[in-house]
Amino acid sequence: MEILVCVKQVPGSSNVKVDERTGLLVRPKMGNKLNPYDLYALETALELKEQFGGRVKVLTMGPPQAKDALEECLWMGCDEGYLITDRVFGGADVLATSYTISQGIISAGNADLIICGKQTTDGDTAQVGAETAEHLGIPHLSNVTRVIRIEDGSVVVEANQEKMIVKERIKLPCLISMDSEVNTPRLPSYRRKKAMDDSLIHTLTFQDFKDQDRSHYGLKGSPTQVQKVFPPEKNSERTILEGSPAELSGKLHQLLSDRKFI
Repeated sequence: MEILVCVKQVPGSSNVKVDERTGLLVRPKMGNKLNPYDLYALETALELKEQFGGRVKVLTMGPPQAKDALEECLWMGCDEGYLITDRVFGGADVLATSYTISQGIISAGNADLIICGKQTTDGDTAQVGAETAEHLGIPHLSNVTRVIRIEDGSVVVEANQEKMIVKERIKLPCLISMDSEVNTPRLPSYRRKKAMDDSLIHTLTFQDFKDQDRSHYGLKGSPTQVQKVFPPEKNSERTILEGSPAELSGKLHQLLSDRKFI
């Protein structure tokens, strides 16, 4: 069984810095880490490999330093890594990103089961997984909380769909996006790190893709564009109210009314 996990390298701190001139995140100064939701997807894939056999490939899209994320995944137990990187892909929105990833998956040899994290902590759109599946023309399900079994060419899962937990059977190949806290991700293995061969990580560029139309990638393939990114302003102002319960309720009501909250 071929399993492919999509991961992303995200800022390693919530205290992000923004270039005032360009409005872009200053990533090198904040460090990077694997997206937390992707760790649950990785653990799910590795558990399925242990139970049903097969191989686990891992794929990411990003600048050259995103290779570090793939190395960490290999240390955890993945068999092979693919880095999608090219200036042609820069500035991509959700649509162009998901299309680029779908082309990368095709170049990597497809898979029986594709697993993603529910969302990333930097973008938080929770759309890339579903859109990637649509580009590939395969079924998909989000907010998966448990993979029950794989049998008869299908995967049976449970998913949290807002007001209810649903049990679904999805025909392979398919894509599922894992919710948070569905398992306990394992730690990277020092032995695997020392024994790892760099040849297990492959770089995919625009030239490796079947679709050579540049208008489908990066800024050219993005119908939406971010005009400006800025950190939220920190406000330490506070108001302390004193008095009896009756006086406090009156003061609080007046304060909320003055600020047009009520």
